[in-house]
Amino acid sequence: MMSALRPDDPTVPAAPPQSDVSAGVGLVGLAGLLVWIAVCRSYPAIADALGLGGPLSGERGVLSGPYAALAGLLFCAVPMAVWSVLVDKVHLRPSTGIDWQLKRPPAEAMPISVVKLVGLWATWALLAAFYGLARWYWNGAYEFAMEVLAAALVPMVVLSIPYVIWLDRHLVEPRDGTWHFGACLLGLGVIGRETWDAAPIAKHWRAWAIKGFFGAFMISILPPGFAQVVSADPAQFLGNPVQFAMLLVTALFLIDVMIGTVGYLFTLRPLDAHIRSGNPLLAGWLAALMCYPPFVLGIIGPNDQVLSYEIATPGWAHWFAGSEILLWAWGGLLVFLTGIYAWATVAFGIRFSNLTYRGVLTNGPYRFTRHPAYLSKNLFWWASVLPFLVTSGSMLDGLRNCVCLLIVNAIYYWRARTEEAHLLAEDPKYRAYHAWMEVHGPITAPLVRLRRMISRHPATRPEEAHPFPAE
Repeated sequence: MMSALRPDDPTVPAAPPQSDVSAGVGLVGLAGLLVWIAVCRSYPAIADALGLGGPLSGERGVLSGPYAALAGLLFCAVPMAVWSVLVDKVHLRPSTGIDWQLKRPPAEAMPISVVKLVGLWATWALLAAFYGLARWYWNGAYEFAMEVLAAALVPMVVLSIPYVIWLDRHLVEPRDGTWHFGACLLGLGVIGRETWDAAPIAKHWRAWAIKGFFGAFMISILPPGFAQVVSADPAQFLGNPVQFAMLLVTALFLIDVMIGTVGYLFTLRPLDAHIRSGNPLLAGWLAALMCYPPFVLGIIGPNDQVLSYEIATPGWAHWFAGSEILLWAWGGLLVFLTGIYAWATVAFGIRFSNLTYRGVLTNGPYRFTRHPAYLSKNLFWWASVLPFLVTSGSMLDGLRNCVCLLIVNAIYYWRARTEEAHLLAEDPKYRAYHAWMEVHGPITAPLVRLRRMISRHPATRPEEAHPFPAE
């Protein structure tokens, strides 16, 4: 057996490796979003001052509609892109795969670009077919996402032509997974000299499956939270700790969704934000998809779902209703936990997405624990629902709620472990970060020691504990 990692172990770095994402990226995106929210909330006054009509808002009301929410993505994305290029200079990193000194003649790049465009457009066509066949995309909130994606299709096709040709002139290796997919469709390797390979195609489709599935989901959940935050009057809630706390929670979730949606949509190589690989582990996909509709196993939802943990649970506001001090304190705890959750997304900046490797993040809340979002989210569910307190008077209901929520927690633990396995196989920087957190992480290290005490099983070094080959 391998001995447990110790602070004096030479394989443990003295400090965590430098993050691939600076703190400034997410902060300027957050600032841009807050500016847009302020503009939307102040639109009636702005319209009066400028003598504008109110066709966008109906009656010169606040701009709280779904397209105002969509515009918020640009107010997040543009500052993050500008910061990334002008301050962090990410476009010069070797990890982009771009050599700006390399300028292939257009005649040399064009044949590659044509094949790549065939692969890209065919990918979009197959995703559109999937959206058409999967009927849940045409009900409820998903209808807005489909409307947005349908409207974006023609501009995307047109803009992809100059973008792909321009980028292929500078890419060190332009024959990526998109090219291999296009070459497969065109029959290259059978009728031509160049051959395609199945491995890059699989990598290409893992990335686009992630973008297609989660991108549509994120767009669909943008409008409700945005409308609630823009339309709210905080003065009405200041005397009500429950309503005030939940308004702040909604605002923090909106920040998470906005920054996260930008991450799914702006996977651009010049910003070093491209998806380097999607998780190749089936367990990783299962663990992630179980947490999102339509595959969700009742993690959040009605009482008749598989893992519903809210049977006869009116929640924290009901049980603490007799004490205003407790309501304010508990509401503050929920806001704090949600703040950690939102901070974990903001720290990713333009690179947030599930099931992907897009560089290594070691700053912000990731200096304390490897999974701040999962930890804070699961603690939030316990603190907000209080599943062991039920109004039915049945101990069985309380026990069942707790068991179901513990299973949900276990799913998120499983999900975290599969993500670690993916990243450990991909990047030595993540292996160094993983080892540092095992010993020095303020939250991770005590939990690791506790796990070892419970299991009485010395941990192996991270690169040996997860023997998955890198792609």
